[in-house]
Amino acid sequence: MSRRTRELGLLVPAAAVALLGAMSVANAQSRSLEAGPIAVIGVIAGLFLLMHIALRLRASQADPYLLPIVATITAIGMVTLYRINPVLAREQVLWLGVATAVFICTLAFIPDHHVLEQYRYIFGLSAVALLMATVVFGTDISGAKLWIRLPGGQTVQPSELTKILLVVFLAGYLRDKRELLAIPTRRVLGMSMPPMVVLGPMLVIMGTCLAVLGLLNDFGTPLLYFGVFVAMLYVASGRVGYVVAAFGLFIVGAVAIWAVVPHVQARVDTWLHPFAEAQGSGYQLVQSTYALANAGLVGPGWGQGFLLGDRGHYVVPVLDTDFIFTAYAAELGFLGAVALLCLFIVLVARGFTIAAQAPDGFSKLLAVGLATTIGVQAFVIVGGIVRVIPLTGVTLPFMSYGGSSVVTNFAIIGLLAVVSHRSRVPYRPRVPRKVRRDAALAAEGIGE
Repeated sequence: MSRRTRELGLLVPAAAVALLGAMSVANAQSRSLEAGPIAVIGVIAGLFLLMHIALRLRASQADPYLLPIVATITAIGMVTLYRINPVLAREQVLWLGVATAVFICTLAFIPDHHVLEQYRYIFGLSAVALLMATVVFGTDISGAKLWIRLPGGQTVQPSELTKILLVVFLAGYLRDKRELLAIPTRRVLGMSMPPMVVLGPMLVIMGTCLAVLGLLNDFGTPLLYFGVFVAMLYVASGRVGYVVAAFGLFIVGAVAIWAVVPHVQARVDTWLHPFAEAQGSGYQLVQSTYALANAGLVGPGWGQGFLLGDRGHYVVPVLDTDFIFTAYAAELGFLGAVALLCLFIVLVARGFTIAAQAPDGFSKLLAVGLATTIGVQAFVIVGGIVRVIPLTGVTLPFMSYGGSSVVTNFAIIGLLAVVSHRSRVPYRPRVPRKVRRDAALAAEGIGE
């Protein structure tokens, strides 16, 4: 069985999950089956079929499990979002259409991901420029200045694209300096050069991005960037000392930020003592905790949970974005939540598998960085909801409402597919017919 045929077969269970979930929600809300949610699921199935066809044409040897896993997570997210707000679900379908176009364009216009390595510094500087543009033109929403409002009223979040730019930059830079990072010191031009000096340009770009995000009053995205940076640094160098030093610096920086930034102090206090301000700053977390606890082992089922109050307000605020995991787990229970987390774990594991199978350092680092981005982002938001870490405002990949997140994450999957395909089929640029003919004629002349 070919990889693409296996992929197509695995897309069937994802479609079944979406269809059964949509029917369950429609039946629970109106006590009769409706065509609305089923039509939405049909559109989503069509979009994933287009992505499957694009993989057949442009990346036939790509990993066959990436798209089915993403399709299942997306289906779960769309059913949950339709349960919360059908209008937002229909808007999310439009964004999923844009994400499909981005996925296909990634396969079509990046036939070989190695070309990205040549522009690593441009990607790094572009990441800084995007965040600086957010400082200048950004709009403050819920205390964080992360969005730029477009003329039509729609908003975009540049920090979502920035994470891909930084991963490409780090992959290229660490690939170039990995020998220097793997040893304690290095003699260059007769001078002792410790690895920290080698990290200089990378630390400047990463430090600038983190500082700008601090100005934007966002502390969830820096945690994501830091986690990706540490993972890629360890893979490039193989030295645990860098990981220990990085976490030491993280602890020092976190304590310093906590001491001087009131917003962070409030988040930490809410994390440690949510019930002390159950009707104030801790309201979201307390309500989410009650919703998760009330779900039990298997939950009441899709459409049966108590998510909306008598006046149509969310029982837990911002269910469609920050707390969509709560909305899902409140209806599918502990087992449903664990199943969803397992899907994310398997998705990240497939990314690491792609990295292990890649034949060169840049491909390995790129795949590790992209997979870690999804994994850390999922951990940060779910960890905040279940009170493992302080709550931050990042989105749950492929599930939360929001165009920037959906489009960016599908671009990540597209890049992983390209890396996987090129690990099995090395890229050979197409030679124009005229060039081939001239070469053949020249060879014949030489033979004579």
